Amino acid sequence: MITEKHILNNNVEIPSIGLGTWNLDNNIVVDAISDAASIGYRLFDTAESYGNEVGVGRGIKECGTPREDIFLTTKLAAEYKDYDTACKAIDNSLERLDEGYVDLMIIHSPEPWDDFRNENHYFEGNVEAYNALEDAYHDGKIRSIGLSNFLSVDIQNIINNCSVIPQVNQILCHIGTPSLDLIDFCQERNITVEAYSPIAHGVILDNSDVGRIADKYNVSIPALCVRYTMELGCIPLPKSSTLEHMQDNINVDFKISNEDMNYLKSLVINDYGDANDLHIYSSKNLTG
Repeated sequence: MITEKHILNNNVEIPSIGLGTWNLDNNIVVDAISDAASIGYRLFDTAESYGNEVGVGRGIKECGTPREDIFLTTKLAAEYKDYDTACKAIDNSLERLDEGYVDLMIIHSPEPWDDFRNENHYFEGNVEAYNALEDAYHDGKIRSIGLSNFLSVDIQNIINNCSVIPQVNQILCHIGTPSLDLIDFCQERNITVEAYSPIAHGVILDNSDVGRIADKYNVSIPALCVRYTMELGCIPLPKSSTLEHMQDNINVDFKISNEDMNYLKSLVINDYGDANDLHIYSSKNLTG
């Protein structure tokens, strides 16, 4: 399954499963990428705000996989809402990664994190930031461009006011999140959806309802969660720093029945325990 590809709306190929690197520091992420590459991962996802672009760039160079076989994603920080600042940030990310190009760069959030999901949509600022991505895209610095955490109204603003249709929208998506309408909105516009936190920051591991379905398929809960997002047509980005968990997350060569998919879609999981205070797990991030 990990060798399968999606085709973005600009005809660029992207692997069907990736490795998220949030919370992996520069030292840990080097070995994590090497381990992941050794078992077939080719999509690696980072961001300026993760503080590990240097380590990700080093890991890609040291993992033994040719650069042309790797799909590297980074993110324009949510706070950059003007053209000039965004242009500088793009170049700074490339410098930290020590790369001449990235395969995908996305705006991390439509709002700065300290104003996340409040009344201000930052429409003009997002257009300026996206214009910077467009210019870098046309200059060959970025092979694909897109968005993250954008709701339908924020996506439509980009479509209406920019020239390049986003290739990707990366969103919180796992069993129990009401993200289905947003996924439909994106897919109807040929925007590929990436699913971050497909295992719900780990809280889903103790869910007996999900566990019962996983047992039915003789797979782990993480594998079921990853497969669920794939059945929705999304590209999952499970995060792990251990080889065992990385391997488990790609043991997804099975199909979930329509009946079980409908049941899993009906579940509600919106309590992330100690992570509830993080912006990405805020209840404000759970609607389309």
